[in-house]
Amino acid sequence: MKKTKLLIVLFLVTISNSCTKISKKMTILTIDKALFGKTIDGNDVDQYVLSNNKGMEVSIINYGGIITSWTAPDKNGDYKDIVLGYNTLAEYEAETPYFGALIGRFGNRIAKGKFSLDDQEYTLAVNNGPNHLHGGLKGFDKVVWDAKTIVSDSTVSLELSYLSKDMEEGYPGNLETKVTYTLNNKDEMSVSYEATTDKPTIVNLTQHSYFNLTADFNKDILGHELVINADSFLPVDNTLIPTGEFRDVTGTPFDFRTSKAIGTHIDNENIQLNSGLGYDHCWVLNDQDTGVRFVASAYEPVSGRLLEVFSDEPGIQFYSGNFLDGTLPSKNKGMYQHRTGFCLETQHYPNSPNQENFPSVRLNPGEKYKSKTVFRLAVGSK
Repeated sequence: MKKTKLLIVLFLVTISNSCTKISKKMTILTIDKALFGKTIDGNDVDQYVLSNNKGMEVSIINYGGIITSWTAPDKNGDYKDIVLGYNTLAEYEAETPYFGALIGRFGNRIAKGKFSLDDQEYTLAVNNGPNHLHGGLKGFDKVVWDAKTIVSDSTVSLELSYLSKDMEEGYPGNLETKVTYTLNNKDEMSVSYEATTDKPTIVNLTQHSYFNLTADFNKDILGHELVINADSFLPVDNTLIPTGEFRDVTGTPFDFRTSKAIGTHIDNENIQLNSGLGYDHCWVLNDQDTGVRFVASAYEPVSGRLLEVFSDEPGIQFYSGNFLDGTLPSKNKGMYQHRTGFCLETQHYPNSPNQENFPSVRLNPGEKYKSKTVFRLAVGSK
């Protein structure tokens, strides 16, 4: 009897130890680092691959904080890459429509590249028709960030830091910026932004991934079903600068409050769609005083992939890849054709420094700029 009892105890201990090992295996998250390439200036650029226990992998380089690939499950449980980008650093340096990049100091457009603070006018580069776009000639998407990895039982993070010096690209103040990408085992990735300054300045940071939930970059995104939690949007002039009006989406092609395929009205005869050659507008998000909340989703019915976006930002720029024109090489052969990727860029409104009725983008010494957006990938259903 004693021998039998001892064997049972040993058996239970073995089971207990095995369960502990399985439990640890089930919760493990990893981050791997490898050299991605050298910049034209000779600086090393590393790639960090954040992985969870489900199979999601998010690859990020510290040049521009660019997400170079991002796998997500389809209805069969297969994880495949869903973001546009390139295979080499040289391609990112040569020409890119901000594939996967961090955008700053100011995401989106500033009219005529000018703004004023405390009666002093500042002049920025004009790099998008008559306007300033996405931080200028060498914005945050084109610099090498300092990187730090953080691993815990429940998350894995890549913390990127960059000092934008006073008057870099025309912006006042030494801006200390930190952006943290964090992946968990729920197939959620958060992007947390922080910044401080030693002079009054403006800040509007965002993330510029192009998604195609089919995971086939030869296919367009017009069949994706989109939801945007917004009762109004910002109409623009013919240079894509907001007019200052908050326009009700009711009865317009801009009403995505209930799920609708991106292609449903994209080619309608509409002055706003004509201005952007499709959708390239900022929506005024609902529930702005509630912090991080649901703001948008995209569902691809063939693969079953569902992307949900949560943010504390007041606006989201939905861009339907209108300026992709078949001249840029794809990661999986071929070229990126018209409307083969879409962006959902959480942010403050375009041209905010020049619109008194828009939420402020001013940052003063002693204050901290903070913002957070969460991307959740899942399998959806009708």
